Amino acid sequence: MTLGFIGCGKMATALIKGVFTSGLCKPADITASDAHAPTAEALQKDTGVTVLATNAEVVGASDAIVLAVKPADAIAAIQSLTSQQMESPMRWAWKGGSDTSGKLLISIVAGLPIASIEQAAGENFRIIRVMPNTSALVLEGASAFALGAGASEADAELTQQIFGSVGIAVRLKEDLMDAVTGLSGSGPAFVYTVIEALADGGVLMGLPRELALQLAAKTVAGAGKMVVQSGQHPASLRDQVASPGGTTIAGLAALEAGGMRSSLIAAVRAATERARELGKSK
Repeated sequence: MTLGFIGCGKMATALIKGVFTSGLCKPADITASDAHAPTAEALQKDTGVTVLATNAEVVGASDAIVLAVKPADAIAAIQSLTSQQMESPMRWAWKGGSDTSGKLLISIVAGLPIASIEQAAGENFRIIRVMPNTSALVLEGASAFALGAGASEADAELTQQIFGSVGIAVRLKEDLMDAVTGLSGSGPAFVYTVIEALADGGVLMGLPRELALQLAAKTVAGAGKMVVQSGQHPASLRDQVASPGGTTIAGLAALEAGGMRSSLIAAVRAATERARELGKSK
């Protein structure tokens, strides 16, 4: 299978390295393009993939294409994919998979609905929309994807493989994508704030700044791993740490008094509602 990337930024780089690690593709299987030549050159130097001059060339060389551009540039980029029409319908097959017309276009553009992508792309592409997050850069991503009307089960399987190579990938209905944006898309920024605040608390209590930050980051990472690997509810794990009359329950009481729980819930809600607003404007 050959894979193309429109946009050569950090997320594209993470996905490319992920598919290399998983064995899904080799450098010779991947082409990419970017309007900013230095960015494309950096990707080529870092990963060994082939950089092409135009988006249409990437389409011609690829079985499936990942659209990884900024939201403001997305519609123009999609339209450029079909600027060089081919005489016959584009078809592809991977591992004996799809035989439907067009190529698979996987969009990771934040807030861009499938309907808008389909309108800009026309009938030359089958569409899947994905909401990844920046933790994919360290192979700990949390992604969700939704299928357009023309996408097949083989397309879904391929998308699962690509984004599963940099973390987890779950399939859901598109009307839940904004909630995913509010939770896992924006969530890393919320967690970074928690890490910073924990480190500040350590500094307040006398720890050196660098050590406090290291301990805070590792504590958050370890707690997340415990939830994932143990399969236990976070409340159960919390109760295992909070001894009666101890230090942890005193700290938890302070968090409840400060409204941390309600603030995080409100943050996810606000981010989700903003994602919905942005989607309506596309």
